[in-house]
Amino acid sequence: MKDDVSKPKRVVSLAAVKELKGIEYKPATGLRIGAMATLGELLDDATVRHHYPALITAAEGVRSPQLHSVGTVGGDLLQRPRCWYFRNGYGLLARIEGKPLVPEGENQYHAILGNSGPAYFVNPSSFAPILMALGAKVRLHGPDGPREVALDKFYTTPTSDEQREYDLKPNEILTEILVPTPREAKMALYEVRQKEALDWPLAAAAVVLNLDGKTVKSARVVLGHVAPVPWPSPEAEEALADKTIDESVADAAGKAAVSKAKPLSKNAYKVQLARVAVKRAILAAAPGGA
Repeated sequence: MKDDVSKPKRVVSLAAVKELKGIEYKPATGLRIGAMATLGELLDDATVRHHYPALITAAEGVRSPQLHSVGTVGGDLLQRPRCWYFRNGYGLLARIEGKPLVPEGENQYHAILGNSGPAYFVNPSSFAPILMALGAKVRLHGPDGPREVALDKFYTTPTSDEQREYDLKPNEILTEILVPTPREAKMALYEVRQKEALDWPLAAAAVVLNLDGKTVKSARVVLGHVAPVPWPSPEAEEALADKTIDESVADAAGKAAVSKAKPLSKNAYKVQLARVAVKRAILAAAPGGA
């Protein structure tokens, strides 16, 4: 709205709706995060810190006390793209007279995966990759009542400027995020930034490992900030299956994760960043990892 990209006739605050707040954990059902729960509240929750340490990593990555106090988890999930073409009025798909501006333009921070067109922006959420890797759902509420959507189905790649980047219907609001109990799963999130101060990640990787001893029974690997949606990597997951994690296995999974990357004219560097993010997230999630 500050950039005049969106000009709503009415803005409604949800801050006083107490049902949208709160953080609750029950071993049998998992974690409930109210959409209006702040990042600061998440950081202060000892249960989240114990059972879902990668969510704490995501919150800590937002290096702003102001955003910790007023920024919400639901707001993070529903951010609009930070694509400078979109923010300067060229539409979500950044076109003039039907011609895409991104492929040969200023695309340093744009997508390297899922970017065959017409969308080239990257999903900006800090929490979506790890929540998706954990199998989270979002609960939405509108005129027809509540509905639940798995997070990996919630994000979509638009094919026109009239579409949104997520499955949120007119007059619906996000009310809560539901995260399954992690059981004995190991998890980690690794983000790569240009600077340690307040800055957006250039690439990120979320990893959740289910182990049998030290052997990977199953894995979820989701990349962030490299595609129009949080990007699951079945290639990396397959590279980890039935393996014991060491540096060579993690490196192979990182290479697999970017094996289908198609960098644009100015963002090939992101391929290396994404590969390293996956490798380091795997090593951090593995038993004995940092």
